Amino acid sequence: MDVEQKAIDNAGHRERVRERFKKNYGADMADYELLEFILTYAIPRRDVKPIAKALLRRFGNLGEVLYANPDELAKVAWVKDSTILLLKGIAAVWQKISRIRVEESSGTALLTAEAVVDFCYAKMAFSDVEEVRVIYFDSARQYLDDEMLWRGTINQVVAYPREIIRHCLSHNASRIILIHNHPSDNVEPSEEDIRLTVLVNKACRDMQISMDDHIILGRTGYYSFRERGVWDRIIREK
Repeated sequence: MDVEQKAIDNAGHRERVRERFKKNYGADMADYELLEFILTYAIPRRDVKPIAKALLRRFGNLGEVLYANPDELAKVAWVKDSTILLLKGIAAVWQKISRIRVEESSGTALLTAEAVVDFCYAKMAFSDVEEVRVIYFDSARQYLDDEMLWRGTINQVVAYPREIIRHCLSHNASRIILIHNHPSDNVEPSEEDIRLTVLVNKACRDMQISMDDHIILGRTGYYSFRERGVWDRIIREK
């Protein structure tokens, strides 16, 4: 097959992928097909199906691809800056949409642990190191803000209760939810996680701030201290 004929065939295949997407905007497309559709806008004049499949083999799923380290993405053949920027742009839009939804609901979208996990998933679940994030609420449980306070290693992060209180005061927060991720995807709390929960809760209580939950987030699940029924024991800890 000559170069000209191959280019014609690739163009025809790209058009078929786009037409398939247009039928119901990707709802019934496999992950590799969705990624292939995205890549047609970043990689010209090349069959992108093998590239899509190579990305999924390397990183596991669409979410992992979108949030992969740019240096690791660049190790996949034919993935250049334009592709990385497009993937990161989609990831940024995903994060922005989740924030807009919460802000427009005045925070009522964050009334359950599952809703908090949905809100933080794009921000934290794919990080390759542990991160600690605090979500701030007013006394009526309306969302004020959220911020990542610390980043650690793949299996450890140090958090300081006094710093959390300082940030609560700067946000005029009356309530908080603490959330951190486990890159290992094992969301069971460690002894250090339990100790941190007790210390932060005590520091909050001393300042008349309510700590509503501590959630551990993984790629495929989460652990909520409150939902697991251990919260009453924790709040009695001195």
